[in-house]
Amino acid sequence: MKPHTSRRVRLCVLLAALVCAAGASTAFTTALQGRDDRPAVAARAEEFEAGVSAHTRPYVRTQLFFGTGRHHGEPPITEEQFMDFLDEYVTPRFPDGLTLQEGYGQWRDKTGSVNGERSYELILLYPAKTAKAHDDDIEYLRDRYTEMYGLESVGRVDELVRADF
Repeated sequence: MKPHTSRRVRLCVLLAALVCAAGASTAFTTALQGRDDRPAVAARAEEFEAGVSAHTRPYVRTQLFFGTGRHHGEPPITEEQFMDFLDEYVTPRFPDGLTLQEGYGQWRDKTGSVNGERSYELILLYPAKTAKAHDDDIEYLRDRYTEMYGLESVGRVDELVRADF
């Protein structure tokens, strides 16, 4: 095998593994968005309902990725501005609790430029049976943040998990 062919094969295998690993989360996310794979998600939720532990229950874990870099020479979103957003918009919609982590994110914008910036990862856990009700709140937060600061997007990942508090 030629060296570049071997590299392509490894890349294809890695890509296939990533697609398989992401499948469950993607299926759940698209179900929340009203697409056609709801029966598969419902079956997975039933499996979770049966569970392996009597101490945990089905929950949804939503991660939101908020960047702080802005366009057109605007200064980055400050920690104070982000905490105000959290207090005013997030906490009233998720008063039972949340986790916030500060990090560094990198992404390609619509012009093709790669951008690096300080970012925040917001983790929300809520009972799976309330997922549909929380979907509007989550989309509101994403829309509000991008509108307030002129950003392209806020990343979102949904996973069905088992948890207890």
